[in-house]
Amino acid sequence: MLSKTELLMPTLLRSAIIAAALLLAAGLPARAEIARIRLDGAIDPITAEYAAKSLAKAAEAKCQFVLISLQTPGGFSTSMQEIITAILNSPIPVVVYVSPSGASAASAGFFILMAADVAAMAPGTNTGAAHPLLAIGGFPVEGGEAGKTLTKKITSNATAFLRSITSKRQRNVEEAEKAVVESKSFTDSEALEQHLIDFVARDENELLQRLQGYNVKLFSGKTVTLLPSGQAWIDYPMTSRERFLAAISQPELALILGVVGVILLYVELTHPGMVAPGVIGGICFLLAILGFSFVPINYVGVLLMLLAIGLFVAEVKVQGFGILGLGGVVSMVIGMLILVDSPDPAVQIGVATALSTALPFAVIFTILLIALIKSFRQKVATGAAGMIGLVGVADSEVSDEGRVKVRGEYWKAQSSHPIAAGRRVRVVAIHDLILQVEEIGQ
Repeated sequence: MLSKTELLMPTLLRSAIIAAALLLAAGLPARAEIARIRLDGAIDPITAEYAAKSLAKAAEAKCQFVLISLQTPGGFSTSMQEIITAILNSPIPVVVYVSPSGASAASAGFFILMAADVAAMAPGTNTGAAHPLLAIGGFPVEGGEAGKTLTKKITSNATAFLRSITSKRQRNVEEAEKAVVESKSFTDSEALEQHLIDFVARDENELLQRLQGYNVKLFSGKTVTLLPSGQAWIDYPMTSRERFLAAISQPELALILGVVGVILLYVELTHPGMVAPGVIGGICFLLAILGFSFVPINYVGVLLMLLAIGLFVAEVKVQGFGILGLGGVVSMVIGMLILVDSPDPAVQIGVATALSTALPFAVIFTILLIALIKSFRQKVATGAAGMIGLVGVADSEVSDEGRVKVRGEYWKAQSSHPIAAGRRVRVVAIHDLILQVEEIGQ
């Protein structure tokens, strides 16, 4: 017969095993994935929304860290600040990796790189050139006392913001400031040598090897040891909605959609019943408005484009010998160039795009306008009004009453002066289906 101790042994053993398992589980991370997102292109409101949302999802999923693969020519400062705020407040580490080789993290991209918990670059990449630009009416301004003072203030604010980040990350503050004050750019090796970044890695696999066992101090002060070896990736790509909005929010594409929309709507208005130009034009025009709603608009640029249309109309109406039309093209090109109220070339409409859009628009609009005006001047060919001016022959003597043959048809007719049968007549009016005629040559 078994003793009480022997009877309790299996139960105690199971309890001990369960307790040990719970203790081991408590020391392991809840999820093993490494989150990965891609920022490729200009930093704009859609990019900022995507980055902030992805960082929040990765934190909620308790991923070990987030890898941001970065390639950007720059962008809007407000969108950049939104991304940096999300990075600094992330409860999990954020690694920013400038890749692939040949990529650049310029202007706003440099600030994002410096804000990362871990900054890395691929060979053959560069970063920097983060000098802020002051724009008035969309054009960069550097000259004049007022311009210099404002530029100095903006630069001072940008360097202070950068110092607050780089000093907390224990990076080279003096060299980082040169990217703002002197517009200095750094290659991957120069950035590593100047202690602006932590690693140079050929690819993501080498980067993970370098990160194995690496201690990261978060902006909150918490220290985390990275152990990426053997862990799975979880990608956070843009949603279909974000990809769509990111595409149409590009100023150059939004501009082309707007111009195409205006031309098609004009075709529909001048040729009612075609339907397709009106539907397609309306969609394009609304998409252009949606795209421009994500970027700051300079209303002087809008007024210049409206002035250009007015000059095209005036050229056709008053025959300005090309001067008004040329003025319209110049006005439209300048309006397009300053339409986006930002001095950063990464988010502006380029000169080539403005010229290649404005010239065809001017030609097509002028041709359609000439055709419209000619249609107004054409003689009415149908209905009662279409009878006026037609020539016929008196079938009988015409005075207070009679009959004439016009356009192969016999009509009752009247004349203020007697007209002999067989004489040629012209219709001058029509009342109650009775033609008022006069003798030709009278």
